[in-house]
Amino acid sequence: MRGTAVAAIALTSLMVVSACAKDSGGGTTPAASGKGCEFSAPPTAPATSSTSTANDKKVDGSALKIGLAYDIGGRGDASFNDLAAAGFDKAIADMGVKKENTRELSAAPNEDESAKQTRLRQLASEGFNPIVGVGFAYTESLKVVAPEFPNVKFGLVDSAVDGVANVTPLVFAEQEGAFLAGVVAAYQSRKCHVGFVGGVDIPLIQKFEAGYFQGAKTAAPKVSIDKKYITPAGDFTGFQDPPKGQEAAKGLIDKGADVVYPAAGASGIGVFAAVKEAGVLAIGCDADQYNQPAVAANRDVIVASSLKRVDVAVYDFFHAAAANDLASLPKVFDLKSDGVGYATSGGKIDAKLQGILEGYRAQIIEGRIKVADAV
Repeated sequence: MRGTAVAAIALTSLMVVSACAKDSGGGTTPAASGKGCEFSAPPTAPATSSTSTANDKKVDGSALKIGLAYDIGGRGDASFNDLAAAGFDKAIADMGVKKENTRELSAAPNEDESAKQTRLRQLASEGFNPIVGVGFAYTESLKVVAPEFPNVKFGLVDSAVDGVANVTPLVFAEQEGAFLAGVVAAYQSRKCHVGFVGGVDIPLIQKFEAGYFQGAKTAAPKVSIDKKYITPAGDFTGFQDPPKGQEAAKGLIDKGADVVYPAAGASGIGVFAAVKEAGVLAIGCDADQYNQPAVAANRDVIVASSLKRVDVAVYDFFHAAAANDLASLPKVFDLKSDGVGYATSGGKIDAKLQGILEGYRAQIIEGRIKVADAV
């Protein structure tokens, strides 16, 4: 199921390789301005892929009613929610779910906890089953609502509800994909100076920061890294404020960063705008953002994207729930299970750097590199 799902979802089409980018080998990378980084000895790419695939069993979902409760931003955020929407759409198409038996509801920024409970309760009381809550913000609500509907299968992206049997956690090793983004940033930087923009200063986004910092430092130990969070913990507007994303990125660029990586939801749209205006580079997050319509005007600055395959997790949850086989889902969606990864759409990563990335990817999968989930 895993391999077929990954291959079929359009948002995660990967690995466009080009030989037209700058040299990406060890030593110092020359650049038009700045000296570039001095790199550690890179790992060798494996001869074959280290991930495994499984058969996808067709299931009949024509009698199901499936629901999706988005985090703030909803469908159209060019990131986290759009990936959930892609998995939802694929499940509908592949399992034969009738359109009238589907429902999508969205959250509002900084809404009261009772609004989330009402949203989940509405879906469950109207007969939708299974239901996915997109984002850790639904954790507390599911502690209350899921026990009220013990026969409804709930999936929860980015969190878990201990002791509630009908809530399946869909969690990720975000730090592993971010590590590879850090490697790309170090190799693409002309000044050996990179930046990170976080949407909200919370443990989930700190996982991206930790992986990115570790990847950049592993590839280039002397790289300079600056960071900026848009909002503090508790203020979730940082995931849906492109102007503030643009301002945060401009601050990092003014400090000297020439590659910027946002883990900021829809606010990343503003980051890409600032990067385009400054004539520097960016790395996408969650989705293959080079191919996202919402960032089409600035996509030429995106050299790669780290992938958090929320689309795969959402699709796999609906598929497994329909097959009554939730135990088949991975405990964590990581590099080994193809739950996270990277995309190089746009042809800006040459074959040599592609091989280096595959080498680091293999070392993480094999356990030779342990990626920290906190700075």
